[in-house]
Amino acid sequence: MAGEQVTLADLKPPKGATKDRKRRGRGTGTGNGTYAGRGCKGAQSRSGYKRRVWHEGGQMPLQRRLPERGFTRIKPVVDQVVNLRDINDRTEGDRVDAAALRAAGLIRYIDIPVKVLADGEITRAVTIIADKFSRSAREKIEAAGGKAEEPTSA
Repeated sequence: MAGEQVTLADLKPPKGATKDRKRRGRGTGTGNGTYAGRGCKGAQSRSGYKRRVWHEGGQMPLQRRLPERGFTRIKPVVDQVVNLRDINDRTEGDRVDAAALRAAGLIRYIDIPVKVLADGEITRAVTIIADKFSRSAREKIEAAGGKAEEPTSA
């Protein structure tokens, strides 16, 4: 035995380490019961059945539940509104952006769009960076010597 060479063909797992796979659909002796683990009747019991992604059984399918035209978001994106009066009274510096408005407590979230409205007056030249401006707000800001800028998307 010392001179014999072991090859891959000679290697075997120890006795009891492996067992034969279950052969489905080959009679009641397989241990899968009369219907080979497929239940009784229906598409899934037949050969050649494939479950399609869009199939929903008896439920009305998604493509028929949706309207033919248009779409309304369940949670629409609503702008955070800030008035010129609040910007004039509660912010400092010559540049006001979403971070400055958040610090002043005028908006709650930085990543939701901000719209500036013209309620009140602005008495100082300030550059305001917001997603949207009302026409009259833009006019009041520019009349006070400031600038109304929309952020550039990179």
